[in-house]
Formats: sequence, structure tokens, C-alpha cells
Amino acid sequence: MADLFGDEPAPAPQPVKAKRQTGGEIGPAPLSADLATLAARTSKKLYLGTSSWYFPGWAGFVYDRAAPEAKVSREGLRAYARHPLLRSVSIDRAFYQPLHVGDYARYAAQVDEHFRFTVKAWRGLTDPQMEGAANPLFLDADYAREAILKPFLDGCGTKAGVWVMQFSPELPRRARCSPSDFAVRLGAFLRVLQSPIPVAVEIRDSELLTPAYFAALEAGGAVHCVNVHPTGLSVIEQVRRIGHRPEPLVIRWMLQAGFAYEEAREKYSPFDRLVDEDPATRAAVAKLARRALNAGGTVYVIANNKAEGSAPLTLFKLAEVIAGDLR
Repeated sequence: MADLFGDEPAPAPQPVKAKRQTGGEIGPAPLSADLATLAARTSKKLYLGTSSWYFPGWAGFVYDRAAPEAKVSREGLRAYARHPLLRSVSIDRAFYQPLHVGDYARYAAQVDEHFRFTVKAWRGLTDPQMEGAANPLFLDADYAREAILKPFLDGCGTKAGVWVMQFSPELPRRARCSPSDFAVRLGAFLRVLQSPIPVAVEIRDSELLTPAYFAALEAGGAVHCVNVHPTGLSVIEQVRRIGHRPEPLVIRWMLQAGFAYEEAREKYSPFDRLVDEDPATRAAVAKLARRALNAGGTVYVIANNKAEGSAPLTLFKLAEVIAGDLR
């Protein structure tokens, strides 16, 4: 069946399931011939990654053995980064608490020079309320630069890819600001921040996606993070509103429509297979990625297990669609 852009999807490569081993150091799973060929055809400017890596259910197609979550969290990144299609990962734990330079340096030491990290900014920068009270660090650019962004840059060095600022839903109500007020405040933040790496701003409230917002991003050297989430606009509509090709193109494919995160986690755990495939979203994300890559741009796509059931398998299928139509 043709996808919504009229493209005929190619058969998806099937990962090789490893024998269920236990104990010993976690290594990369065996790579099927199809995935090895696909990786060789994939643009080096395409960075596919998952939201974290600590999932035992990925044994057999990312990891070579089953292991407890704590062990996968501690040892899995080195094995994950050896998969030729997984050239990025999102450090999501940084959203919940600020990390130290040593944390980032430890992660960077486990991957090669071609790998790129995306990091979610600490939520204390992007949530106007913390524990029911006004948050004085909301969009504090000086604090963000020195306490949050600098440790990432110093620890990861050239492997620091994109810094993602995920704003909480219902932001206008929680911050008591209009869309125009938010655009002004965001623009001032970005001017002071002066980030040497791309900053991707993720907004879930569609009323904030105004011309003033996009102008503030462009003036501040930032990009809109195109996100797949039930509360937001379609990815195609988000890019249409941007009005130009963002560089880099950053896409986060987060959550299956019709679910809350906890519901999706319960249904999809242990994240070892695709449960609810979303071919329409896959086609749309692939179309945007192909356009950017064909124009010489860089593309980051970060997938969550809650998108279809297993983030790596989502990315493997996405890579097949993208690679099948590149010039």
C-alpha cells in the first residue's frame, strides 16, 4: 500500500534475535545482513537515536544478552553506540536533575567520535512552576548557560549534538503569558545564552507557534523541535509554520495517539516489539528527513518506546523508508 505521500514502502529489514544470554559484559546484538546494508546506505548526516538506552527488552536487536535494567543503564551505552544505525541518543535524565560535567564525560568516553548526544535541558529552566510555586529559574539564561549547558559542552566536547528545551504543556496558563510575551521572553533568553551548538525548542501548545516565536528562534540561532505528540500539531503543519528549512532538522517522535505516557508504558513494556505501528507518521517524518538530507542538511530523529512499542525498531523501519528515496 502506498503511503500518504504516494511512496511505496520497501519491506522492512528484520533484526536478528540474539540467543538469550545472561551474565558477562553487555555487547552489541548480531547485525542482520539487511540492517548492515541499510546502515551503509544511510546518510552520515542522519542521526537516529532513542530516548535513553536502559531497556532490557532490547536484548536481541540492540544488546546481545538479557540483563537487569540497572546493568543495562550502566553498561548498555557502549554496546548501543556500536549499532551502525544508532548514531545518537537522548540523555533524558538531565530533564529531571542537572548533571555534572563528569556524568557527561563518562557518557562521551563510551562512544566514538562520530556519535552525537542530544540532551534535554533541566525542567527547572522550562517550567514556570515547580512544586506548586513560581519558579525563579524559569528562562534564566545566565543560570542555563553556566549550570546546565556548560557541563554538557565541557563533558561531551565535539560529541555534543543538540540541546533540547522541552516546555511544559499549558504553558500560557502556567506562565500567565500571552504568545507574544512568550516569544519576547524566549528571544531574550536565546540572545543571552549564545549557545555554540543547536538549541531545539519543543512546544506542545500550538497557540505559541506564532510568527513571532519562529522569528525569535531564528534571531537566537535556535530551531523549533518538531515533535510527534497527541497534544500537538502534525509534523507537516509544524514545518509549514516554520516557513523555511531548519538547520538542523530535529524531530522527536514521542507518543502514540490516544495514550498517556503511563498507559503507553504499561501496554508496550518490555518494549521488545512494535505493537501499534503508525505508518502515516513514519511516512511524514521520512518525507521531512529526506527533503532536509537531499538539501544537504543535518537531521536528528529521536524516538521513544511509547511511539510504536519499541524505539529502536521504530528507527530501523524509519531508516529504510528514508534511505529508499534519497538521491
